[in-house]
Amino acid sequence: MSNEFLTPKTVTTDQLWVERVGAREYVGNNDRGATVRFAGAGVPDSFTPGEILKLAAAACTALVTDRAIARRVGDDYRGQVHVSSVKNEEENRYESIEEKLVVDLSGLDAEARERLVGLIERTVESQCTVGRTIEAGARVTLIADGE
Repeated sequence: MSNEFLTPKTVTTDQLWVERVGAREYVGNNDRGATVRFAGAGVPDSFTPGEILKLAAAACTALVTDRAIARRVGDDYRGQVHVSSVKNEEENRYESIEEKLVVDLSGLDAEARERLVGLIERTVESQCTVGRTIEAGARVTLIADGE
């Protein structure tokens, strides 16, 4: 990465790359050994890039709220974040992404539930890097290198 794009607030991230493994089939990799398979819609055992984007938003929500929820309902709580979207086919982009956090809070009284829900909303709004990036509209730059 060229230093010309770094500013004092810029933090470099892990190394990530995508490798072609077949026609319209790729594997995403990180330098920690994890992989994810993605392809065009309809290809078995893979995600589309749009699904990965939505899952990244949902996973970010789950991760940033995990400690707050566990402290109040127990470390062994079961939770899910369901995610859906509205796609603008004409512009080939998502107009909105909606997440629904599903956690059993029946063991909390009404006041404690209300406080936790407020904390969850504030935490996601301030701490979820993926959601904040989508909301802000990050610039994506492609450098084509034919080696």
